[in-house]
Amino acid sequence: MAKVLEMLFDTAQGKKFTISVDEPRADLTSLEVDTGMQALLASNVFYADGANLVSAYQARIVERNVTAL
Repeated sequence: MAKVLEMLFDTAQGKKFTISVDEPRADLTSLEVDTGMQALLASNVFYADGANLVSAYQARIVERNVTAL
C-alpha cells in the first residue's frame, strides 16, 4: 500500500497548489504537519504560476492499493 502526504495551499491568484511527500512517518501528527506547512509558507520558496502561497488549505494522507492482474 502506497501512502502520500498531500499538503494543499491557496495561492495569491486564488488557485490551489499541492505539495506531496511519499511515505510519511506512521506517527505523524496534525500539529507537526501544520507546523511544517506554516514553515513552508514563511520560507516563501514555492510559487505556483508566478504567485506566492498565501495560506494552508488542507492536509491529508492518501492511501492507494494496487493489485496486479
